[in-house]
Amino acid sequence: MSVDVISSAAVKPVAAQSMKAPSSSKSETGVTFGQLLSNALGDVNKLQLDANQASVNLATGKVQDISEAVIATEKASMALQLTMQVRNKVIDAYQEIMRMQV
Repeated sequence: MSVDVISSAAVKPVAAQSMKAPSSSKSETGVTFGQLLSNALGDVNKLQLDANQASVNLATGKVQDISEAVIATEKASMALQLTMQVRNKVIDAYQEIMRMQV
């Protein structure tokens, strides 16, 4: 049994290989995950306030078209349901991580 000699050209030094540093939490647009989440929650809050205002306007007679109030309410309801589902998934993921044995 013979053993071949490894040539130095086949082995590259570790320092010469390109190693990227881990990227920061900022994306290429400069928005962090926290800012993105905060903006999304702000949008949901705005939809809730708009739906509330549309209901008040309908009740006080400022708006005669009931469909505007219904659409605003449904938008707010869907946004809140989506937010709750995302929250539930985040909590499930957190609980799953906490159950992991180290």
